Amino acid sequence: MRLLEFGFVLVVVSALLVSGDAEIYIVTVEGEPIISYTGGISGFEATAVESDEKIDTESELVTSYARHLEKKHDMLLGLLFEEGTYQKLYSYRHLINGFAVHISPEQAETLRRAPGVKSVERDWKVRKHTTHTPQFLGLPTGVWPTGGGFDRAGEDIVIGFVDSGIYPHHPSFATHNAEPYGPVPKYRGKCEADPDTKRSYCNGKIVGAQHFAQAAIAAGAFNPIIDFASPLDGDGHGSHTASIAAGNNGIPVRMHGHEFGRASGMAPRARIAVYKALYRLFGGYVADVVAAIDQAVYDGVDILSLSVGPNSPPAATRTTFLNPFDATLLGAVKAGVFVAQAAGNGGPFPKTMVSYSPWIASVAAAIDDRRYKNHLMLGNGKILAGIGLSPSTHLNETYTLVAANDVLLDSSVMRYSPTDCQRPELLNKNLIKGNILLCGYSFNFVVGTASIKKVSETAKALGAVGFVLCVENVSPGTKFDPVPVGLPGILITDASYSKELINYYNITTPRDWTGRVKSFEGTGKIGDGLMPILHKSAPQVALFSARGPNIKDFSFQEADLLKPDILAPGSLIWAAWCPNGTDEPNYVGEGFAMISGTSMSAPHIAGIAALIKQKHPHWSPAAIKSALMTTSTTLDRAGNPLLAQQTSESEAMKLVKATPFDYGSGHVDPTAALDPGLIFDAGYKDYLGFLCTTPGIDIHEIRNYTHTPCNTTMGKPSNLNTPSITISHLVRTQVVTRTVTNVAEEETYVITARMEPAVAIEVNPPAMTIKAGASRQFSVTLTVRSVRGTYSFGEVLMKGNRGHKVRIPVLANGYRR
Repeated sequence: MRLLEFGFVLVVVSALLVSGDAEIYIVTVEGEPIISYTGGISGFEATAVESDEKIDTESELVTSYARHLEKKHDMLLGLLFEEGTYQKLYSYRHLINGFAVHISPEQAETLRRAPGVKSVERDWKVRKHTTHTPQFLGLPTGVWPTGGGFDRAGEDIVIGFVDSGIYPHHPSFATHNAEPYGPVPKYRGKCEADPDTKRSYCNGKIVGAQHFAQAAIAAGAFNPIIDFASPLDGDGHGSHTASIAAGNNGIPVRMHGHEFGRASGMAPRARIAVYKALYRLFGGYVADVVAAIDQAVYDGVDILSLSVGPNSPPAATRTTFLNPFDATLLGAVKAGVFVAQAAGNGGPFPKTMVSYSPWIASVAAAIDDRRYKNHLMLGNGKILAGIGLSPSTHLNETYTLVAANDVLLDSSVMRYSPTDCQRPELLNKNLIKGNILLCGYSFNFVVGTASIKKVSETAKALGAVGFVLCVENVSPGTKFDPVPVGLPGILITDASYSKELINYYNITTPRDWTGRVKSFEGTGKIGDGLMPILHKSAPQVALFSARGPNIKDFSFQEADLLKPDILAPGSLIWAAWCPNGTDEPNYVGEGFAMISGTSMSAPHIAGIAALIKQKHPHWSPAAIKSALMTTSTTLDRAGNPLLAQQTSESEAMKLVKATPFDYGSGHVDPTAALDPGLIFDAGYKDYLGFLCTTPGIDIHEIRNYTHTPCNTTMGKPSNLNTPSITISHLVRTQVVTRTVTNVAEEETYVITARMEPAVAIEVNPPAMTIKAGASRQFSVTLTVRSVRGTYSFGEVLMKGNRGHKVRIPVLANGYRR
């Protein structure tokens, strides 16, 4: 009799229970999870699904095999360890076979040596990658009408959010003004109730709400008072991302008496399923995130939106593609779930992606066409530009300028950083009332212990008519976002402008021999910063957005796979917030927030994917991803090549011509993605082929996670049928093949290719006619012409006689050998 017949995953994090040095581990063992079990164990019939097929959660075969796996997990731990010396946190049964457990490092070693145990990995942390965009993307006129209008856009598609929870009372998720939602038979998720009011977190729009915190609790990181042992969003991030993808249409965004527009999700009629696994202070643990994903797929979500990722490449595994997190997502894709993941916020530096695998849609962040600007006019006539989402001072009046460090009540308060203007009790109200208060932008604003919101509150409490924040020192790449305030206010972000203001103030402020101010004679007025300016140079790649090349291992070896995949809006995105949200100090207590990050771009793609899934319900995750990528654009609104924000030594930021390492295939075009003409399809076996042909990956490690031996004819990982071609080490000549499937009517395509001069490119055949539903193969030959030590960029373009255009990026780095 075999002691073990399963394949596990285990997790450990430093904490409380077993011993002082106990940690969380994710363990995998022999045997197959539900999604890939093909039978062979007496009494348990096969539960495996075909590629892109959902798990039948009501099947007795599935539930009995799930119980069997969990019993095996418990038996293994019970045989190895005494009761009370370990704590099992989760059993993973659906996508991977294993568990998360809280044990000592010595117990982890015992597990590693136990028969049937495949891997034991210490848990690691993940973090968040932290509206006008429906109009910018053309959804109201181009996409929603095809699905029956905004009140049908995303109907019956369930988007799962693994995030910080949700604030269910927000109007973006309300149902009282909407046509009643019917049941979603395919979705089986649970709805937790509020521990205090006992009211369900679900309402028809929200169809599932669960939280996962066992690893965080075991690690000693969880505080139920501020983290909430429920799906309630204690951070703001989860509500924000959910409303971007699936929030109700036409919700007024009001703050400080001003309406900034109306917010809408990409798929406003889609349902929301909440899987809370992120928390406000510490982010999250992979063990909890894996449990959330495992449950979401089992429950029957169609789309997964992940604005979460590792802090860095996982150091415990040899490859970025094989770890409990990515292996779980591979299982999700096998079950037909489309996964959108934030690319990461480590830009603009190369190799900063934290979303690696080909089965995931990795989303970079763009700046859209909206810019908020403001100005300060000085008494000498000079105009200083800045940012500030605020009303103006009275148009025809100027006001006296008063610096915070000149109106201190007591010099002993300097230890409180009074020039930050965070504490009104430190400043002399009599000298400030009716004037403009000048404050300094210190490091406290960068780390979040000071906020512009608090400056505004201080100025108001002291009777000031407005405030100015001066940035005197700026590091290259520092990012400043406009913050809505009710009082006239402006942030001067250019250090040279701040110097001009300070010089003017010093000249117009006479002092006695001790340095004390005799009188304040400098004046100024603040402009109106409430109205956005629309720019044709949009979109641009945001400075913070993570960049390629993609890496395949912890030593940062480059992969033959393009990442990111696609670009979507992720800068200054208005969306729902929760009143107790603390993720952004400038929006504490507010109902909406305007924030930036690839956390915001991923739910844009998740929502657009829901619209595609609604129109094409039987498309695979790879087909949806292909439609998004091949129809994207590399041009801005003015018809010029996309630009990327980049740092420079001499200035805070510059714009450079963007490359696929910045934007992937390009900026999403939802209207075109609904009708791509051709798709590059791929499934579970294709992804296994990619893993098996990637140099440096241990085939035993592949089998540990996939329960499948390597048996592929793919040849090279660059032959994976993705809508991009990347060769990180091109020597002499290499031929790459791709297969396209026609998802429209019969069409004849002319195929052309172009490449930068260092690499020659040739496609064959030059044209082909493809019948509806048929597939055809073409080849791309790349040859090194000259070695220049950098990548050459190009593209293959397929133009159909019915108007379809299909474009894929091509990247190659030539070597002599």
